Amino acid sequence: MRAFARWALAGAMVFAGVSHLFWGRKEFQAQVPDITGKVMDKDAVVVASGVVEVMLGASLVVLPKSRSTLGIILAAFFVAVFPGNIEQWAKKRDGFGLDTDRKRLVRLLFQPVLVAWAYWSTRPTPRG
Repeated sequence: MRAFARWALAGAMVFAGVSHLFWGRKEFQAQVPDITGKVMDKDAVVVASGVVEVMLGASLVVLPKSRSTLGIILAAFFVAVFPGNIEQWAKKRDGFGLDTDRKRLVRLLFQPVLVAWAYWSTRPTPRG
């Protein structure tokens, strides 16, 4: 079960990362906090995070001996991008069909699930 969850997460990360780089760039900019945009161009943040997502997703598959460390890094990544999701909700920014307060709030509630998914799916399987 963990292996399936890990592979699904890896695929989702690669897909999300590629979408950051191509068709979803404008949509993802809605999630970049304004303060970050003052330090760095919002498009550059989206591109950089897309590259990181592709690397993390691919690493989950090609670096099996590092999966526990990668799980912690991925969980930390999900925590690090959470302020952008909060700002999208607080400032009522539409993006990816998140066009109501309720949809944006549900998206916020899903973030802890991603953190748990990253952590749980990369833990070593307990041996009996």
